[in-house]
Amino acid sequence: MRGRDATEKETSVTDDGRTTWVLIDGENIDATLGSSILGRRPQPDERPRWDRILAFLAAQWNQQTRGLFFLNASTNLPMSFIQALLALGYQPIPLSGDADEKVVDIAIQRTLQTLRDRAGDVVLVSHDGDFVDDLATLADGRRLGVLGFTEFRNAGFGDIPGIQFFDLEYDVHAFDAQLPRVRIIPIDEFDPAQFVR
Repeated sequence: MRGRDATEKETSVTDDGRTTWVLIDGENIDATLGSSILGRRPQPDERPRWDRILAFLAAQWNQQTRGLFFLNASTNLPMSFIQALLALGYQPIPLSGDADEKVVDIAIQRTLQTLRDRAGDVVLVSHDGDFVDDLATLADGRRLGVLGFTEFRNAGFGDIPGIQFFDLEYDVHAFDAQLPRVRIIPIDEFDPAQFVR
């Protein structure tokens, strides 16, 4: 995919002008994947394919998506990753601050607060309960979603009226490798062949 200015690039499905704002907490997803699921640094095929998130949500809600990818750049600016995000249609938001500041959390909270005065639906890609209150204030008739690993999602999100949940692996299929997760399996989806290899 040829890169262009991420402020212009959107994944468009309809032309009704409605937008899904996709806010990605890169630190939270990376930490959950590395520490809680794999217990080590992910291999390349175990990293999310970020473009699949925008495509999935555009198809799911049948409207254009705008991806904002928040990352902590207090110690360095990962230019190759920034350029990859731009090529995939994201607006990278590299942040810096003091060592004790959760710059990504602060920026996402401020963005959720700003979206109160703007039209559009919102999907948060994070498990972090710090965002529950700000996301809940957006439950004003617009569609809201939380996307991540179901078993690590903060339970507080479940109290937001009408919210939809999406799993990064099972719904979005954002990985090229199967992750070593333990989940509750609906009996209609149970395939014993997956467990007797």
